[in-house]
Amino acid sequence: MLQLEKLLGARTTITIDQAERLRVLVANWQLLSDLSFADLILWVPIRKDITMWPTGHIAVGHIRPTTTSTVYINDVIGDEVLWGAKPIIDEALSGDEIIRPSDPEKIGEMLVKSESIPVTYDGQVIAVISSHRNVEHSRGSGKLESNYRDLANHLYEMVAEGSFPYEDSGSFFEPMPRVGDGLIRLDANSAISYASPNAKSAFSRMGWRGDLEGKNLGDIAEQVVTASLNAHEEGIRSRLNGKILQRVEIDNQGATIDLLVLPLIVGADKIGAIVLLQNVTELRRRDRELVTKDATIREIHHRVKNNLQTVSALLRLQSRRIEDPAAAAALDEAVRRIASIALVHETLSNSTKTTVAFDEVLGSLVTHSLELSPRMGELQIERIGEIGLLESRVATPLSLVVTELIHNALEHGLAESGTHLRIEVQRYSNEGLVTISDNGVGLPQDFDLLTSSNLGLQIVRTLTENELQGELKLESTDQGTQAKLRFPL
Repeated sequence: MLQLEKLLGARTTITIDQAERLRVLVANWQLLSDLSFADLILWVPIRKDITMWPTGHIAVGHIRPTTTSTVYINDVIGDEVLWGAKPIIDEALSGDEIIRPSDPEKIGEMLVKSESIPVTYDGQVIAVISSHRNVEHSRGSGKLESNYRDLANHLYEMVAEGSFPYEDSGSFFEPMPRVGDGLIRLDANSAISYASPNAKSAFSRMGWRGDLEGKNLGDIAEQVVTASLNAHEEGIRSRLNGKILQRVEIDNQGATIDLLVLPLIVGADKIGAIVLLQNVTELRRRDRELVTKDATIREIHHRVKNNLQTVSALLRLQSRRIEDPAAAAALDEAVRRIASIALVHETLSNSTKTTVAFDEVLGSLVTHSLELSPRMGELQIERIGEIGLLESRVATPLSLVVTELIHNALEHGLAESGTHLRIEVQRYSNEGLVTISDNGVGLPQDFDLLTSSNLGLQIVRTLTENELQGELKLESTDQGTQAKLRFPL
């Protein structure tokens, strides 16, 4: 798309709205290429001013068919031709009709049949599609091939009239089923005039036992769906009548089919429709498995959180029965550490993703730590920055490390003096940075993180090095103490 914009802006007078129209065309023209068994090239006139006659054309798009061999092995995007070098492109741009020369031309060793289709938008021809089909390697003239080519001609007429691509068709075409996945042709009465072998196979898998051709597509769809105990579709008949652009998915216990209805329009009349369809049974089965798997994982995180809360409750009961203050304090610290892990699992149990919104976890950690501080009412907490989503393997050890650093600042740095705690998180392309600062008493002069006997700091150092593969620095500043944790993402 960026290449298309660059080519359009450099040498042409295409407006923003016209460029958007061409982008939509290029996004959807695989259908045209496959139905016509041809390479398609999109040409835009080269001129500096709309009032000037074009000096030539520049190729801004190229698509190859998936239904036959290609004519052009190398892309032609960016190629330019002078006015007069390709008369059929000049004629299509000058008029509003499709140009179909009677004789094929020689391109390399191939004999190629070419056509030129004007691309009309808002009543003006803004570009030309040239179609190139290898006559010698062309598909036969069977029922499939003749229907494909006839449908391609209808769509080319719609391009020339300005009715294809359809208005506001983005959501219907993402992703578009391929022609080879299955194709049904409807007449003006919504009856099936042709169904490809793959289309027949798809409906056969849904339980349809009989011919498709001559039947009403909506009737067939209703029958195969309502034959299922899990029938849930309503209004299938009207949605598959071929009159409007529609995306419909029908399913029963046997299969699931995705159908894209593309009306064929001549002037103001609906003359029929192309229905592209794809058997998505296996895809939907995998989707259901993923949903079940996600629900199971969330349930596991929920149970882990509950179990951790049960352990915390048991430790709190035990600490109340212990008379030794040091032992009770040790159990309280264990409760705090377990609670920080439980917060991560609680977040995961409420999420459909395997990542953790760590900023929410950090807010809970800060609140919980303050509630345990005897100076809660005197302290000021400043939070800066966001770190976003983190994988659970990073979020769990990080929550423990941050808990310990906050607790260490509250218990030691701000135990007697100082009132300000600053927590700053930063996220870069390949690493995260957490800085926790206080304006307390600072570190002892002989402090060494490697030899410190403080259990919390030993836990922090171990988790930082082994789990986060990061680096931690603790140092005194003019204002107090700063802990800086850096870890890769």
